[in-house]
Formats: sequence, structure tokens, C-alpha cells
Amino acid sequence: MDVMTDTTTIWAWLSPTLTVTGAVFLIALERSFPYDQNQRFLRPGLATDFLCYAMMQSWILGLVIARIATGIDNLTGLSHLHLVSGWSIPVQVMFFIVSHDLYIYCFHRLQHRSPLLWRIHETHHATNNIDWLSGSRSHPLEILINQTIEFVPMVLLGAAPEVALIKVTIDILWGMYIHSNVDIHSGSLQLFINGPEMHRWHHSIEITTGVNFATKLAIWDWLFGSAYLPAGKPSGYGLATPFPHGYLAQVAHAFSSRHKYSR
Repeated sequence: MDVMTDTTTIWAWLSPTLTVTGAVFLIALERSFPYDQNQRFLRPGLATDFLCYAMMQSWILGLVIARIATGIDNLTGLSHLHLVSGWSIPVQVMFFIVSHDLYIYCFHRLQHRSPLLWRIHETHHATNNIDWLSGSRSHPLEILINQTIEFVPMVLLGAAPEVALIKVTIDILWGMYIHSNVDIHSGSLQLFINGPEMHRWHHSIEITTGVNFATKLAIWDWLFGSAYLPAGKPSGYGLATPFPHGYLAQVAHAFSSRHKYSR
């Protein structure tokens, strides 16, 4: 077994191990140091978010995106150019983290401005509780767009196989972290690295124009004038208008003729 295959195999086991460990750790922190004292662990929508969004949807879309990446590469043969293959693994990972994070910031901001794109982003804002799992609730079309743009370039540019595994692990852990109901004070780090302090304001019900669009790197918000970090607490989370319950109804809502742009 060569070194690359061995490293990929290690990350194939390490990725789910770190994900589960991170989830357990954040749940323990939420129970011990909650930001919102009255928020329950067994909140409404928890089963839907876990079984339908985090498990079933993620698995199916992962298979679809892998097929898309393979199909495009078979047509173009771009991966044979090995454009980033000579870079070290940490440099490859950092390159894809920073470049995709900037894309996500721009696309996310556009979703809050465009009534059409809001349709597939609204699902993510429909939860009234922000916790370690709520970040998994995203419309499948939104995930398909964002993760295709995220992972297909890794294949086409010739990134090492473990880079995608490392990147998806960071994505999941960071997504759980910024949505966690933990009373965290990261101080000046929040100028550069995104955390729950800023992201919970992105979900607050009183903010209707959209703020704090960054995911991992808060610096985008500070650079482009969308940062918002007041001293108080949000009065609540979610949408001002009713939203359907259940996975299928929530997915279908984006295509409803009665849908209204409400943010």
C-alpha cells in the first residue's frame, strides 16, 4: 500500500470518528454552558434534521456529486494535468478552504438579496432553534450547487483523495460549531474566524436584510461591510412567516406558487 492510499484509508476512518466525537463534545458543551438557557435538546424538528437532512440527504447528494465530478473529469481529462498535485496536503486543504469560503460568502449574500435564490435558502433559516444540528437543514438544491462547486474542482485540479475527506470533516465540524448553542466568547479571534457569536445573529428573527454571511472566515464580513456583532442577544430565530413541517413539505415549499419572499 503506497503512502497516498494509506493516508486516504486513515482519513476514511478518521473523518466519521472526528465528526461523531465533535458532535458529542458540542452537545456536552451545550448542556453545560448554554447560550439560550431554555433551549431543549429534544427540540421540534430534531429527528427531521438528523435523519432526513444530516443522514439521508447528505448520503444521496454525496453519491450524486461524486458522479458529476467523475463525469466532468471523464469528458475533460483535467485531473491528468495534476495542477495542484505537487502541493503539500496542508497547502491543498488551505487553498480549497479559503477559495470556497470566499465563494460561499458571495453566493450566500446573493441568496439573501435574490427572491429566486432565497427559495432554496429559506429552509436553512426556518428552524426556531439554533444548535449543533440545525446547520444541517439546507435545501437539497442549495447543497447540490454549493458542494458541486466545492468538490468538483478538487477532482479536476488533481487534489489528493484525502483532501476532500479532510475538507468535508472541517465543513461538518465547523458547521456544527457556528450553530451550536454554546456561550462562547472568542474575543478578537471573531475578527478572523467565524463562530457562534456572529452566526447566531445571521439567524436572528429581527435581522431582515441579512448580516454575517461568512462560514469559516469572518474576515469576509468585516472586509465587505456585512459584519454585525452587537452586545445584546437575539430575541429569537427563524422566519416571520409560517414554514411547513416535515422534510418533503419543506423541500417542496421552494417550488410552491404561493411562496412569498419574506426576508
